[in-house]
Amino acid sequence: MPIYNAQILEVDAAETRRYAGLRKAQGFGEQNIRDACAEALLLMEVRGAWEVYDYDSARHTVLSEPPFELEGKSIVKHLDGCRRVICMAATVGLELEREITRKFERGEYLASVLLDAAATAAVEQAADAMEKHFAATFAKDGFKLRWRFSPGYGDWNLTAQEKLFTIAGAKQIDMTLTSAMMLEPRKSVTAIIGLAKKSSTHKKDCAACGKLDCPMRNNP
Repeated sequence: MPIYNAQILEVDAAETRRYAGLRKAQGFGEQNIRDACAEALLLMEVRGAWEVYDYDSARHTVLSEPPFELEGKSIVKHLDGCRRVICMAATVGLELEREITRKFERGEYLASVLLDAAATAAVEQAADAMEKHFAATFAKDGFKLRWRFSPGYGDWNLTAQEKLFTIAGAKQIDMTLTSAMMLEPRKSVTAIIGLAKKSSTHKKDCAACGKLDCPMRNNP
Protein backbone atom coordinates (compact mmCIF):
# COMPACT_ATOMS: atom_id res chain seq x y z
CA MET A 1 0.00 0.00 0.00
CA PRO A 2 1.33 3.46 -0.90
CA ILE A 3 2.61 5.75 1.84
CA TYR A 4 2.09 9.49 1.50
CA ASN A 5 4.19 12.03 3.40
CA ALA A 6 2.41 15.33 2.97
CA GLN A 7 4.37 18.52 3.59
CA ILE A 8 2.47 21.26 5.37
CA LEU A 9 4.23 24.60 5.48
CA GLU A 10 1.70 26.45 7.64
CA VAL A 11 -1.20 25.44 9.87
CA ASP A 12 -4.39 27.29 8.96
CA ALA A 13 -5.06 29.88 11.70
CA ALA A 14 -8.66 30.51 10.59
CA GLU A 15 -9.47 26.80 10.81
CA THR A 16 -7.72 26.59 14.18
CA ARG A 17 -9.95 29.40 15.43
CA ARG A 18 -13.01 27.53 14.16
CA TYR A 19 -12.05 24.21 15.75
CA ALA A 20 -11.40 26.02 19.04
CA GLY A 21 -14.97 27.35 18.94
CA LEU A 22 -13.77 30.94 18.63
CA ARG A 23 -15.25 31.85 15.26
CA LYS A 24 -17.42 34.60 16.77
CA ALA A 25 -14.91 35.68 19.43
CA GLN A 26 -13.53 38.62 17.47
CA GLY A 27 -11.70 40.14 20.44
CA PHE A 28 -9.65 37.02 21.11
CA GLY A 29 -5.88 37.49 20.80
CA GLU A 30 -4.70 36.37 17.37
CA GLN A 31 -1.14 35.93 18.63
CA ASN A 32 -2.24 33.03 20.83
CA ILE A 33 -3.70 31.28 17.80
CA ARG A 34 -0.62 31.96 15.70
CA ASP A 35 1.61 30.61 18.47
CA ALA A 36 -0.44 27.40 18.65
CA CYS A 37 -0.21 26.96 14.88
CA ALA A 38 3.55 27.49 14.92
CA GLU A 39 4.01 24.97 17.73
CA ALA A 40 1.85 22.39 15.96
CA LEU A 41 3.94 22.82 12.83
CA LEU A 42 7.12 22.02 14.79
CA LEU A 43 5.72 18.96 16.56
CA MET A 44 3.61 17.19 13.96
CA GLU A 45 4.73 14.31 11.80
CA VAL A 46 2.35 14.05 8.86
CA ARG A 47 1.92 10.58 7.36
CA GLY A 48 -0.69 9.03 5.14
CA ALA A 49 -1.56 5.62 3.69
CA TRP A 50 -4.02 4.66 0.98
CA GLU A 51 -5.17 1.97 -1.40
CA VAL A 52 -7.50 1.87 -4.41
CA TYR A 53 -10.18 -0.78 -4.86
CA ASP A 54 -12.82 -1.56 -7.44
CA TYR A 55 -16.33 -0.74 -6.25
CA ASP A 56 -19.58 -2.55 -7.00
CA SER A 57 -22.10 0.30 -6.87
CA ALA A 58 -25.09 -1.99 -7.36
CA ARG A 59 -24.17 -4.04 -4.29
CA HIS A 60 -22.47 -1.06 -2.57
CA THR A 61 -19.45 -3.24 -1.87
CA VAL A 62 -15.75 -2.39 -1.87
CA LEU A 63 -14.02 -5.28 -3.67
CA SER A 64 -11.22 -5.65 -1.16
CA GLU A 65 -10.16 -8.99 0.28
CA PRO A 66 -12.44 -9.79 2.03
CA PRO A 67 -15.13 -7.59 0.41
CA PHE A 68 -16.39 -4.66 2.46
CA GLU A 69 -20.15 -4.10 2.17
CA LEU A 70 -21.14 -0.54 3.03
CA GLU A 71 -24.22 0.03 5.17
CA GLY A 72 -26.02 3.32 5.54
CA LYS A 73 -28.11 5.41 3.18
CA SER A 74 -25.73 8.36 3.24
CA ILE A 75 -22.56 6.50 2.22
CA VAL A 76 -24.39 4.38 -0.38
CA LYS A 77 -25.92 7.49 -1.94
CA HIS A 78 -22.61 9.32 -1.82
CA LEU A 79 -20.81 6.59 -3.78
CA ASP A 80 -23.65 5.87 -6.20
CA GLY A 81 -22.23 5.39 -9.70
CA CYS A 82 -18.60 5.17 -8.59
CA ARG A 83 -16.42 2.54 -10.22
CA ARG A 84 -13.53 2.61 -7.78
CA VAL A 85 -12.82 3.96 -4.31
CA ILE A 86 -9.76 5.21 -2.46
CA CYS A 87 -9.51 4.10 1.17
CA MET A 88 -7.19 6.45 3.06
CA ALA A 89 -5.75 7.16 6.49
CA ALA A 90 -3.79 10.19 7.72
CA THR A 91 -2.23 11.26 11.00
CA VAL A 92 -0.10 14.05 12.45
CA GLY A 93 1.59 11.70 14.93
CA LEU A 94 1.90 11.14 18.65
CA GLU A 95 4.27 13.89 19.78
CA LEU A 96 1.80 16.67 19.07
CA GLU A 97 -0.87 14.80 21.02
CA ARG A 98 1.50 14.26 23.94
CA GLU A 99 2.27 17.97 24.15
CA ILE A 100 -1.45 18.80 24.23
CA THR A 101 -1.78 16.45 27.22
CA ARG A 102 1.31 17.87 28.95
CA LYS A 103 -0.02 21.41 28.68
CA PHE A 104 -3.35 20.37 30.15
CA GLU A 105 -1.67 18.56 33.04
CA ARG A 106 0.40 21.66 33.78
CA GLY A 107 -2.78 23.72 33.97
CA GLU A 108 -2.08 25.56 30.70
CA TYR A 109 -5.68 25.07 29.62
CA LEU A 110 -5.92 27.76 26.97
CA ALA A 111 -2.66 26.70 25.33
CA SER A 112 -3.83 23.07 25.43
CA VAL A 113 -7.17 23.87 23.79
CA LEU A 114 -5.57 25.99 21.08
CA LEU A 115 -2.88 23.41 20.32
CA ASP A 116 -5.57 20.74 20.14
CA ALA A 117 -7.50 22.88 17.64
CA ALA A 118 -4.34 23.50 15.61
CA ALA A 119 -3.70 19.74 15.53
CA THR A 120 -7.22 19.14 14.22
CA ALA A 121 -6.69 21.77 11.53
CA ALA A 122 -3.37 20.15 10.63
CA VAL A 123 -4.74 16.64 10.15
CA GLU A 124 -7.56 18.02 8.01
CA GLN A 125 -4.97 19.87 5.92
CA ALA A 126 -3.03 16.63 5.55
CA ALA A 127 -6.15 14.84 4.33
CA ASP A 128 -6.88 17.75 1.98
CA ALA A 129 -3.36 17.49 0.56
CA MET A 130 -3.84 13.78 -0.08
CA GLU A 131 -7.18 14.46 -1.74
CA LYS A 132 -5.60 17.02 -4.08
CA HIS A 133 -2.90 14.49 -4.94
CA PHE A 134 -5.55 11.91 -5.78
CA ALA A 135 -7.53 14.38 -7.89
CA ALA A 136 -4.50 15.13 -10.05
CA THR A 137 -3.43 11.49 -10.26
CA PHE A 138 -6.77 9.97 -11.24
CA ALA A 139 -7.83 12.79 -13.55
CA LYS A 140 -5.37 11.28 -16.03
CA ASP A 141 -7.65 8.22 -16.23
CA GLY A 142 -10.79 10.30 -16.61
CA PHE A 143 -11.95 10.00 -12.99
CA LYS A 144 -13.37 12.72 -10.80
CA LEU A 145 -13.37 12.49 -7.02
CA ARG A 146 -16.31 12.43 -4.67
CA TRP A 147 -15.19 14.23 -1.51
CA ARG A 148 -13.91 12.09 1.35
CA PHE A 149 -16.45 10.46 3.66
CA SER A 150 -15.56 9.04 7.09
CA PRO A 151 -17.29 6.59 9.44
CA GLY A 152 -19.60 8.57 11.70
CA TYR A 153 -20.71 10.96 8.92
CA GLY A 154 -24.45 10.88 8.30
CA ASP A 155 -25.80 7.44 9.15
CA TRP A 156 -22.59 5.58 8.28
CA ASN A 157 -21.97 3.77 11.54
CA LEU A 158 -18.67 4.24 13.36
CA THR A 159 -18.29 0.45 13.47
CA ALA A 160 -17.28 0.63 9.78
CA GLN A 161 -14.02 2.09 11.09
CA GLU A 162 -12.57 -1.35 11.76
CA LYS A 163 -12.68 -2.61 8.17
CA LEU A 164 -11.79 0.76 6.67
CA PHE A 165 -8.79 1.04 9.01
CA THR A 166 -7.51 -2.31 7.76
CA ILE A 167 -7.96 -1.88 4.03
CA ALA A 168 -6.58 1.68 4.10
CA GLY A 169 -3.29 0.38 5.54
CA ALA A 170 -3.46 2.56 8.65
CA LYS A 171 -1.18 0.20 10.60
CA GLN A 172 1.65 1.05 8.21
CA ILE A 173 1.72 4.60 9.55
CA ASP A 174 1.59 3.48 13.21
CA MET A 175 -2.09 4.19 13.74
CA THR A 176 -4.11 1.94 16.05
CA LEU A 177 -7.80 1.42 16.69
CA THR A 178 -9.41 1.09 20.12
CA SER A 179 -12.25 -1.26 21.01
CA ALA A 180 -14.53 1.80 20.91
CA MET A 181 -13.53 2.36 17.25
CA MET A 182 -11.52 5.47 18.08
CA LEU A 183 -8.31 6.20 16.20
CA GLU A 184 -4.96 6.67 17.89
CA PRO A 185 -3.17 9.02 17.67
CA ARG A 186 -6.36 10.99 18.22
CA LYS A 187 -5.45 13.50 15.52
CA SER A 188 -5.93 10.98 12.73
CA VAL A 189 -8.58 10.34 10.10
CA THR A 190 -9.76 7.53 7.89
CA ALA A 191 -12.00 8.11 4.90
CA ILE A 192 -13.29 6.70 1.65
CA ILE A 193 -13.24 8.67 -1.60
CA GLY A 194 -15.30 7.70 -4.62
CA LEU A 195 -13.94 7.72 -8.16
CA ALA A 196 -16.58 8.31 -10.82
CA LYS A 197 -16.30 8.82 -14.57
CA LYS A 198 -18.99 11.48 -14.66
CA SER A 199 -18.98 14.80 -12.85
CA SER A 200 -20.71 14.80 -9.49
CA THR A 201 -23.60 17.00 -8.45
CA HIS A 202 -23.26 15.92 -4.83
CA LYS A 203 -23.32 18.54 -2.11
CA LYS A 204 -19.93 18.94 -0.51
CA ASP A 205 -18.64 18.58 3.02
CA CYS A 206 -20.88 19.99 5.78
CA ALA A 207 -23.62 20.81 3.26
CA ALA A 208 -24.22 17.07 2.85
CA CYS A 209 -24.70 16.45 6.57
CA GLY A 210 -28.03 16.88 8.30
CA LYS A 211 -26.55 17.62 11.73
CA LEU A 212 -27.26 21.35 11.70
CA ASP A 213 -26.32 21.89 15.36
CA CYS A 214 -22.74 20.61 14.98
CA PRO A 215 -20.26 23.14 16.45
CA MET A 216 -17.68 22.14 13.84
CA ARG A 217 -20.04 22.91 10.95
CA ASN A 218 -18.32 24.92 8.24
CA ASN A 219 -21.42 26.47 6.69
CA PRO A 220 -24.00 27.10 9.44
